[in-house]
Amino acid sequence: MNVNETETKYDAPAGAALPGLDRLPRVAAVSGPEEQRLEADYYDTGDLRLIRAGITLRRRSGGADDGWHLKLPLGNGTRRELRRPLGTAGHVPSDLAALVRVHARGTQLRPVARMTTTRQRLILLDEAGDSLAEVAADDVSAQALGPAATQSRWQEVEVELTGGDRRLLQAADELLRHDGLRPARRAAKLERALSDRLPGPEHAPAPTASSSAGQVVLAYLRTHAGRLTSLDPLVRLDEPDAVHQMRVASRRLRSTLRSFGHIISRDATAGLAADLNWLGGVLGAARDGEVLAGHLRGSLRQLPVELRIGPVDARIQGHFASVRAAARTELLAALDSERYFSLLDDLDRLLAEPSLTPDAARPAASVLPVAARRAYRQAARRMRRAWRAAAGPGRDEALHRARKSARRARFAAEAIAPAAGAKATRFARRMKKIQSVLGEHQDSVIARAVARDLGISAYLAGENAFSYGLLYGRDACSAGRLQDQARRTWKKAAGKSRWPH
Repeated sequence: MNVNETETKYDAPAGAALPGLDRLPRVAAVSGPEEQRLEADYYDTGDLRLIRAGITLRRRSGGADDGWHLKLPLGNGTRRELRRPLGTAGHVPSDLAALVRVHARGTQLRPVARMTTTRQRLILLDEAGDSLAEVAADDVSAQALGPAATQSRWQEVEVELTGGDRRLLQAADELLRHDGLRPARRAAKLERALSDRLPGPEHAPAPTASSSAGQVVLAYLRTHAGRLTSLDPLVRLDEPDAVHQMRVASRRLRSTLRSFGHIISRDATAGLAADLNWLGGVLGAARDGEVLAGHLRGSLRQLPVELRIGPVDARIQGHFASVRAAARTELLAALDSERYFSLLDDLDRLLAEPSLTPDAARPAASVLPVAARRAYRQAARRMRRAWRAAAGPGRDEALHRARKSARRARFAAEAIAPAAGAKATRFARRMKKIQSVLGEHQDSVIARAVARDLGISAYLAGENAFSYGLLYGRDACSAGRLQDQARRTWKKAAGKSRWPH
């Protein structure tokens, strides 16, 4: 069972009583309290890689949801919780172990803490008797396991949405704060139980205009390295848009290494950049199948019913079902490969001990804009070549290359925005616009080739290929329109500002 949970947690003084929760908006009644006794073993690596990444893995008995629980952070106070039956103690379910492999990387998962919780559980109900939220007042006793075993005890209160919205959470927050409770300093019970082995909550200062070039580039790399690893479990779960977002993270990392080789030694990161390019390609194959299937089926739906001759939709679905299945098999194999885990290790080492050049110590605002300027000039040259090329495959390929340069300029501007300010942010938005238009154009190019191949397959199978020709023609017209749009968008973007020309 997989569920999303959105909750807030509070530190409570010993013996504190909860205020009247029926005063909250939409709450008509409060059910409970129901007392529960929960026993849980928490699993992690010896150096606590999971909890450091905001992930908890436990085996808990008691309550209505006893079993294995894996909680993955989704941001904004929400976590994805995956539940599996209790099974055998000490044997982490294989599918849950696979979802944290990006962090464990072959290191054994073992119990690191044991907790006993006495819970007073309340359910907030609306007028129809439906659950809006659950409120749990917990008395927790924890024992850290291992050579430095320690014991601790505390009280806390959790408010978890079950059918209500964030307005209810906000109202509950105001009520509980007014009653003397304070937001918990640690988001997970395990963090509190192992607080002596974990650093305090990190609040690394954001880079500014006065930061060094190295600080700015490394901050951007850390952000997207974290994004890459946090998306790994969601890709394995086949969550919507996860493949696309992970692909973008890998591209940002690779583009940053290429663009800022004068800050972080390009020679030292050449292997990592090549591996990121490989990973982006595998993710791209999985993503392209999703995009093209949606593109062609969307175009088909726009045709009048009388022009959809033969089993066109079924053939499109069948074609991309096999394409997506093969791409996903290849992607999952890549995510379990030695090359992928080596890539992650290399990325960790780079962030821990970067090979910085002398320019890395100089002010960011003076040395970083050159990267965006270089990519912009390359994009400008490629755009000029594209318009000089005859319409057809040559121009299509030239526009595709121009798009890659615009994307690289965009990522470079995003990376240096903390130092370069609003001008860099506006420039990144303009590059994103041209990248988007050229991306649509490239989709139309690929879709035409697929429509042609499907039409040939249909003809050879004795089907009418008329509708595939219409799909081809629609994308041919769309490509011409998008080329005109790309001209206008580029002209507008190039003339908006002299930065970073």
